[in-house]
Amino acid sequence: MPTAPRTTDELYQALRENDGRPYGRTRTIAAEELAEAAEQFGDPRLLAVTLMDLQEAYAYGAEPRKSPVVFARLLALYDEQPDVFDAPLRHSLFWRFKWVGNALRAIPEVPLTALRQWLTEMRERYEKAELGLQPYYGQSFQLAAHTGEGTDLAYELWASRTRTPLSDCEACEICERARHHVAGGDDERALAVWEPVLAGQESCQEEPARSVSYALLPLLRTGRADRARELHLSGYRACRRNPSMSGETGRHLEFCALTGNEARGLELLAENRNLFEDVDSPLDQYDFLTGVEVLLQRVEALGHGGLPAAGPPGRTWTVAALRAEVRDRADDLAARFDARNGTTAHTDRRRARLDRAPLLETLELTLRTRALDDVAPAAPTAADLPESLPALIQRARELERQGHPDDAAHWTRLRALVAAPGYTHPDDPAVGPLARLRADLLSDEADQAAEVVRYEAAAALMEEAAALYDEAGEPGAAAVSRAGALVARAETAPGDATGATGAKVTALTAAHAEIVRLQEETPGLAPYQEARLLRLRVTALALRFQASRDDEHSAPVLAEAELLHAFATRHDLAGQISGALMMRASTHALSGDLPGALAELDALLDRLRAHGPAWHLPRTLGLRGRVQLGLRDARAARGSLTEALRLAAEQAAPHSGTARLHADLAQACLGLGEPDEALRHMTRSAELDLRDGKRVDAFCAYTDVAHLSLDLGREEDCIALLDSLLAEPDIVAGEVDDRLVAQLRLARARAFRAADDLGAATAEFAALAAESAGWDDDPGSHAMIAAETAVLLAESGEFSRAREAVDQALAAHARAPRYDRISAALRELARLQAEWQGPDGLADALGLLADAGRIADEARAAGHQAPGRSLDAALAYEYGRVNTHAREYEDAVTVLEKALALLGEPGPESESAGEWAECVRFAAAVEGLHLERRHDARARLTAAITLLTAAGHTEETGELAKLEDRLSRQT
Repeated sequence: MPTAPRTTDELYQALRENDGRPYGRTRTIAAEELAEAAEQFGDPRLLAVTLMDLQEAYAYGAEPRKSPVVFARLLALYDEQPDVFDAPLRHSLFWRFKWVGNALRAIPEVPLTALRQWLTEMRERYEKAELGLQPYYGQSFQLAAHTGEGTDLAYELWASRTRTPLSDCEACEICERARHHVAGGDDERALAVWEPVLAGQESCQEEPARSVSYALLPLLRTGRADRARELHLSGYRACRRNPSMSGETGRHLEFCALTGNEARGLELLAENRNLFEDVDSPLDQYDFLTGVEVLLQRVEALGHGGLPAAGPPGRTWTVAALRAEVRDRADDLAARFDARNGTTAHTDRRRARLDRAPLLETLELTLRTRALDDVAPAAPTAADLPESLPALIQRARELERQGHPDDAAHWTRLRALVAAPGYTHPDDPAVGPLARLRADLLSDEADQAAEVVRYEAAAALMEEAAALYDEAGEPGAAAVSRAGALVARAETAPGDATGATGAKVTALTAAHAEIVRLQEETPGLAPYQEARLLRLRVTALALRFQASRDDEHSAPVLAEAELLHAFATRHDLAGQISGALMMRASTHALSGDLPGALAELDALLDRLRAHGPAWHLPRTLGLRGRVQLGLRDARAARGSLTEALRLAAEQAAPHSGTARLHADLAQACLGLGEPDEALRHMTRSAELDLRDGKRVDAFCAYTDVAHLSLDLGREEDCIALLDSLLAEPDIVAGEVDDRLVAQLRLARARAFRAADDLGAATAEFAALAAESAGWDDDPGSHAMIAAETAVLLAESGEFSRAREAVDQALAAHARAPRYDRISAALRELARLQAEWQGPDGLADALGLLADAGRIADEARAAGHQAPGRSLDAALAYEYGRVNTHAREYEDAVTVLEKALALLGEPGPESESAGEWAECVRFAAAVEGLHLERRHDARARLTAAITLLTAAGHTEETGELAKLEDRLSRQT
């Protein structure tokens, strides 16, 4: 609180502002300051209000030790000045007896006798105030359930009584009844009781999130895994990072551990690291820590105790170390509660949770499904590697000469050996000097850098390798490395220009010429080295053709490919023969000759199956699948791509092109009308790119995944996916391009909106609007974000903030026009203002529509053509809606007739028949229902139905006929 309130009005305003903050330390500190400030005014009612606000902050901020102290002050004030408490304050005071009971149970230092004394006082106070005792019996049952003694009797005494105005809300009571049935082993009955809450029919501050966390395992045990998955996604989002719902978070972690989703559990644990410190409730700590331990125990049992884990701040934790810490803390808490209660209930409950076996081997919880092996640091593969160092070096080189993917494991092992202290290089002429091996390792590292489009790094590594090859007396290898560096350097040239003058085209032309010179001037080239130089020559020309798309550049590629093919055939270099044929097919495809490319690929596949190399099959099948997609044969493409993935999975070494195969297969599935299967492959493709280090590609792909999941109505999947991505370390550290991150956040904001979480959506949009205001190089994006923000604010009734946001959008639009988006936002704001405020909002709404009119004028002057109906027609229709909401019905009919004229009567080929029919229906409804000119309205409808029917648009007449019938019956 910047300054203390100086008047009671300022204090009440500060209370209202604090009420809008989420529960937690910020809200609690403000509540403490406001309660202290209230003392100066000598107003007992104001003091009571601020104390209630403070107790609420403690109750929902997981600080039970402080809640009873504040309530004691309130109760003393009530006893001294009962007249201060009007009916709402008195109701709130007696409601909070239950809060105190909950708080005292949560503190093991409070003796059991004190808990029972509090219940006695509650009963006496309720009886004196002539209030029903069902809430008292509810508290008695909760104490019995807490201690584990007398639960059944206490339940009957509570559940059989009629509810009162001071009873817990329906949702909370449903949760208590259902939990009682779960404890009794009756999952089916519990779920039947829970259904109104789980279905969203009953809710409150903590429901349905609290019930969801308890219902997850019963749902699994009764075979409702899909429902459990759905509720996990929505339920977790409602309780994450919330100190007052730490126990619920712990049960979501437990759910992950018992469904084969240990990696997601570790991810969620990291997201909730704050709960190790922010939860001041021993009972909530006990519940949270037990859920954490279930997860960590499972991860350790699977052999991943050394994985990093997010624990209490201040040190770095492994799974094993954190589990030991959590176990000690939770055991201590359980023992303290049991000692207070004189039972073993808490220890027994902990043991039951920890002893529970996984309920499902696997359950795909999110689109981004990962196993523990996926999040563990990659370990070098040691299988089938030669034991002796000379043999290992020679085998690595032989595989590398063949282009065999298994060489990666050999180089990884050699890199580790060379880097180890005390490495001794073999004194073996067949192995050569250390400089040669170091050059080999640099060359492999360069290939890896080029694979993830780090061309500058790749070029530098290749040049360094070339110098070492020279030192080792290997001129042929040096020439190959220098040629590779030339192509990599050319790849870094700007590629935005097209044609022969483009910087990239020029660089690639020069690179090709220099590689030709290298080949001619380097003596003693081995056949495999000469073939590589020929391959790099083809590659440089192919990249030039790809950059220029100039048909004149295709013939040189084919000519060089023919040279490579002839040379490789003469020397029986199977891998290079395949490479030459693949390059030829790619060039035909890039030239637009897809049938020719397909014929080349079919012939190549026959050769590969007969003569090898087998590891070229996945890539060749992948290209055939892409060509088949270009030929609009999605079914054939799916067959090729599916086989490519199968063969890639059979290879011992990871296949670097697998991500592209999944991406292309996703497109095939979309073409076959299988969007859910497409979503699975798109997600897999993005995740593989992420693991391969292609992070920009991966985040862009994941943005597409998010959009498709929203199109499919899978909002919670989308939110969970984006939450996971935005928690990636490089994003959190600010190492990823801010525009790329903004795309992910924008998708998440839209997902929040689709999931009807307007609060979260508005907060994210407002933050993005503020950030994008500084994008001087991209005002158009800011215009669109600010416009969406304005609409969201208006949907929440915040019209002054919405006006500010749309003004920002208009200012940005002036620099980078976005006619359609800005016009649509202005029209929607106008409609919402008129809908919310009726006649009182008409002036502001008309002002917004006037702005939309100016946008339409600008668009017309600029020659802009809106997709679908014109901006003028859309505006006229919106004028009709605004005037109708403002009860200006004559004006509404007039502008709707203008909209109809702008749309034009639909003919047989018209695509706007549906919009025209809706405009007719709306005009007739205003005319017939509001202005009561039913005869005119029916005549309008009859004429429209006749016209639409004659034009063949019979589907569009249905709603018109219904309204006509309704008006006929009212005549």
